[in-house]
Amino acid sequence: MDRSILIDALYINDSGGKILLDFLIQKLEKSDRKVFYLLDKRLEGQNIKIKAENKLVFLKASLYNRRLFYTTNRKLFSTVLCFGNLPPNIRLKAKVYTYFHQQLYILLPETASLKQRISFFLKRTVLKFFSVNTDYWLLQTDLIKTNFEKKFNIAPSKVLVYPFYPQFNAGFKAERKSLSYVYISNAPAHKNHIRLINAFCTFYDEYKLGTLTLTVSKEFPELLALIEEKITQKYPIRNLGFIERSELSKVYQESEYLIYPSLAESFGLGLVEAIENGCKVIGADLPYTFAVCTPSLTFNPFDEKSISQALSLSLKKNTIPSVAKVSNRIDELISLLG
Repeated sequence: MDRSILIDALYINDSGGKILLDFLIQKLEKSDRKVFYLLDKRLEGQNIKIKAENKLVFLKASLYNRRLFYTTNRKLFSTVLCFGNLPPNIRLKAKVYTYFHQQLYILLPETASLKQRISFFLKRTVLKFFSVNTDYWLLQTDLIKTNFEKKFNIAPSKVLVYPFYPQFNAGFKAERKSLSYVYISNAPAHKNHIRLINAFCTFYDEYKLGTLTLTVSKEFPELLALIEEKITQKYPIRNLGFIERSELSKVYQESEYLIYPSLAESFGLGLVEAIENGCKVIGADLPYTFAVCTPSLTFNPFDEKSISQALSLSLKKNTIPSVAKVSNRIDELISLLG
């Protein structure tokens, strides 16, 4: 029987994980691999294009549905890539890789709520229980590899680093605006928007220079209200809301600086994207930043005064360019799947 590669992305439906999933599907569909995709039902209707010989199934994400799927289809697959942190909930004869890309499983920021702490405690417990069902773990940086091995007591030989990310089409150019700052990110609490907004307003009060561009969606009404309040007070802040990836290159290329105050990242895709599009990075002085790039400036992301001071330093004309440290290993990853 001609068996398929299974891409199990049942727990991926938005944000950076969805961007990587879309890219992975695009690359697999250009290859000669026979692929079966198991995707979150919330993605149904998004016009995901696959070849006629490949297969696509949507399910409501749950441990029960996932177990039933594996029990029914376990003999169809030669290789499985679980693209959503969690290994299969039964042991398979197929070779199983699990792509881990959630730093919050390893360490929550001090600002995490009690609800978040309970949620990730339960998620870690489930991950540990099912960890025997994967042959290898795939991660995005050496930093996450080291922390992951310690947190979950995984042998280093079972943990492989395969960063990948979609690159922007070459040739697009936009006019870069001086002293323009952008933060491309949605807004769960650990993304740290409130401190950034307050720090930018303090900076603007002192210098009357600069603009701040955000991409906060309608899912965060309290933060949107704060942004509107600052705009009403005449601060030069604009919020683009959710924007399609096809529009991102223009937003980056119009901006001089990416400012990235997130308190926890497994990869920090925005850092790499911004550098590819010519931005300088003002990054949080946290290990994830230095794992993927050499930033132009850094700050303490827990301190609004430090963020404001970094913005002040960006006014100097001799700010060094930022340099990416990671390479795109998507082709090697696909070869690994067979």
